Amino acid sequence: MTKIDEPRLESDLGYRFGYVAGFMGFGPDDIAAIHGAAPLLAPLVPGLVDAVYDKLFQQDATWRHFLPRQYGYDGNVSDTLEHLTMDHAQITFRKQHLGRYLAALVTRPYDAKMVEYLDMVGKMHTPKAGSKDLNVPLVQMNALMGFVSDALTATVLGLNLPRDTEARTLRAFGKLLWIQNDLITRHYQAA
Repeated sequence: MTKIDEPRLESDLGYRFGYVAGFMGFGPDDIAAIHGAAPLLAPLVPGLVDAVYDKLFQQDATWRHFLPRQYGYDGNVSDTLEHLTMDHAQITFRKQHLGRYLAALVTRPYDAKMVEYLDMVGKMHTPKAGSKDLNVPLVQMNALMGFVSDALTATVLGLNLPRDTEARTLRAFGKLLWIQNDLITRHYQAA
């Protein structure tokens, strides 16, 4: 039986990642499957990004989080949801961030820097990092992650990979997105 330092799970990001990844069996073979899909997925990233933003645009509960100035964005911001269109400069800026995130998932090594990046993805959707005005409720983050997971699954299924490669790739992404979800939800816990 492995002894787990439970308080350390809350204070040591690397330890937490190692625990969650190990518990799920996310390892080198999964990373290889994810990286192996990169050449096929890269051209599809813009379509995935558009699908995510089309979904976000459908709900005022999700779209309203794009009204506050996003960290790193210096352009004009919209004052109302009605004026925040899909072609607004701030939305273009945010879509670029999502595209880079998806590219990072399939290209970067899963080292300490990547773990910090995945953790920051969760943190930046709260007032704890980035914009103090940005506070996306956990229910919206969970809905988004579920949508991204399904969209990614549909995309991988559409690649017509050999069955064993397809299964390995889907399982690897499934584990990865659960890890990402843990690194999101940890920032919603009461301190």
